[in-house]
Amino acid sequence: MMKETTVAMLDMSKTILEKVSFDKLLFRKELSKAIKWLQPQDTMILKVWALATFGHMYKDIILDVYTSVTKV
Repeated sequence: MMKETTVAMLDMSKTILEKVSFDKLLFRKELSKAIKWLQPQDTMILKVWALATFGHMYKDIILDVYTSVTKV
């Protein structure tokens, strides 16, 4: 059950990021929220996916959010 929930959260986070990718401020906000909600191992999966999917547009934002959120 727990694994299914974490997979669902990861998939939901990806879907949300795809839907807000037109706006860099929304993208940053939703990526920050996703990192806080997800389990640590899933945050790394999301980072790889985000860089592969949106790195051409938002590489600086993705790396900045991961640096600032994971410091906490």
